[in-house]
Amino acid sequence: MGSRPPDFAPADNPASDSDSCLTRTLSFLYLPAFNFLLLLCPQWLSFDWSMEAIPLITSLLDLRNVFSLVFYCGLGQMVFYSVRGVNVSTSDHTATTTSNGYLKDDCKVSKRKSHRPLNGMTNNHQHHSEVISSSVSDSCFKGHVDALMVALAILILPFIPATNLFFYVGFVVAERVLYVPSMGFCLLIALGVRHLHQTVIRKKLFLTALGFVIIIMCLRTLRRNADWQTEENLYRSGIPINPPKAYGNLANILSAQGKKEEAEWAYKKALSYRSNMADVHYNLGILLQEQKRYDEALQSYRLAIQFRPRMAMAHLNLGLVLGILSRKEEAAEVYRHCSQLDGTGLKDPRTHETTKISALFNLGRLFADDGKYEAAITVYKEATLKMPLYYQPQSLYNMLGEAYFKLEKYEEAEQWYKEALRVKPDHIPAHLTYGKMLARQNRTKEAEKWFTRAKLLAPNDSSVFQHYGQFLAEIDRHVEAAEHYVRAAQLSPDEYEIVFNAANTLRQAGHNEEAEKYYQNAVRIRPHEATSHMNLGAMLHVNGKLLEAEASYLEALRLKPEDAITNNNLNKLRNLLVKKGLRTDSPQPHNWWSLHFFHSFFASPLSIIMK
Repeated sequence: MGSRPPDFAPADNPASDSDSCLTRTLSFLYLPAFNFLLLLCPQWLSFDWSMEAIPLITSLLDLRNVFSLVFYCGLGQMVFYSVRGVNVSTSDHTATTTSNGYLKDDCKVSKRKSHRPLNGMTNNHQHHSEVISSSVSDSCFKGHVDALMVALAILILPFIPATNLFFYVGFVVAERVLYVPSMGFCLLIALGVRHLHQTVIRKKLFLTALGFVIIIMCLRTLRRNADWQTEENLYRSGIPINPPKAYGNLANILSAQGKKEEAEWAYKKALSYRSNMADVHYNLGILLQEQKRYDEALQSYRLAIQFRPRMAMAHLNLGLVLGILSRKEEAAEVYRHCSQLDGTGLKDPRTHETTKISALFNLGRLFADDGKYEAAITVYKEATLKMPLYYQPQSLYNMLGEAYFKLEKYEEAEQWYKEALRVKPDHIPAHLTYGKMLARQNRTKEAEKWFTRAKLLAPNDSSVFQHYGQFLAEIDRHVEAAEHYVRAAQLSPDEYEIVFNAANTLRQAGHNEEAEKYYQNAVRIRPHEATSHMNLGAMLHVNGKLLEAEASYLEALRLKPEDAITNNNLNKLRNLLVKKGLRTDSPQPHNWWSLHFFHSFFASPLSIIMK
């Protein structure tokens, strides 16, 4: 906080944002009383009391004002009694006695019997008199007052900064600020229990009731401990107090656990209570984007921006989704606008500035994907000039190198690749792109050195083995290439491109049976991809599984009826079936493409599409 008041959103402390002096005054006066109620009866506990968890007091007729009045009267009486007690304890007559030997302040004191002669007479008829020890009564009363003063000091003084008396604070009620005051509260309870124990007649009943209260409080503590065991339990426990905040946080936890449907429901439930929560709209947008529900994600990001126009992350993700939907002009406008957002007064300026540079990074990538490498370089360099010192620039430098590489400006590309590796020596993408550039320049040994380094740094990164395998295949080291692609496919078994190319390199290496298995995996990943079925059919054809090959060719033609290569392969296969006696008659051509290739199926080799 430093020397200036804290910055916070109006929802964190709604009373501070109220235009009515009466509302602010009554609400702020009620909050200490409510905090005392939490100490006295901790039935309602929550991790967050912001927003409308405690409605504002807008009228003198609100019944909560009565509770505030009772609280301050009781507190004032205790303070008055303590101050008065300090003054009284300094006087000569600190207490008077009662007939049973007790002080008015209920401190029990000792009696002593004195056998003294009266009026100087010393006969055998001595008079016995009972005298209260003045020192004991003084000490007892003074100790009682001191304990009360200490209890009130510990209860009140640490809580004063949270009362909004000197400056507005960024919370309504925060149970954490009651940690120290609770010690003073416990002292007050102890003093009250001692007083009651000394004055009540039915002490056993009193002790029984006290024990029951202690057990209830212990059980409440155990229950609250269970709430704090997991974040999910904690947020569920806060639903009755602050439903919008609790549902929003619960949705984040459910999303992280992979419970997407429950998370979506929780996000929408939070918005049903408070529709202007930009963070919830943004998080819902991320959830929808992960599910490839891009149109719905766009709507959520736009709502987040509507309620918080300077929310840079929402602008950035909006641009990303627009890019995915090929609405590139709109995406470019969003990225540019995001890069120009003002971050003055924001809670997290570092993240805001980092996001602005990320917007330029993605704008450059958008241009690069369209082949506009000069424009991409201009944007990337703008980002390097604007980036703050804490920004991690290795990806930006690597993309600059990639853009120069595409323009065949190899010296500039190498410079930026080396710069990326200088700022982050273990940056894997720079290893791979630098290796690819060196391979393009026929600097094969240097290229392989960088691929090998990448493999040592990231032994479980499938992209490393994929690019290394591609490099090995290009220099005709097919057996090694197949080994690397197989390792990549093991690390990412659901990545179609990796699995498909693993099958291709295995075929090139002569491992046909294993290639067949990976083509089958490719079909499993993309069952509606005609190329997958065609290549599987070709591999089955080569492996002599002719009927299975025919089924794969037919499925490929169902998905892409006029594919010339598939028709060619199918015709070759059917003629082979006739030759082997597995077909009694040559079938009719599948379509006009088959007629073209029917008479020359022996003239050309079996075709397999490579990717």
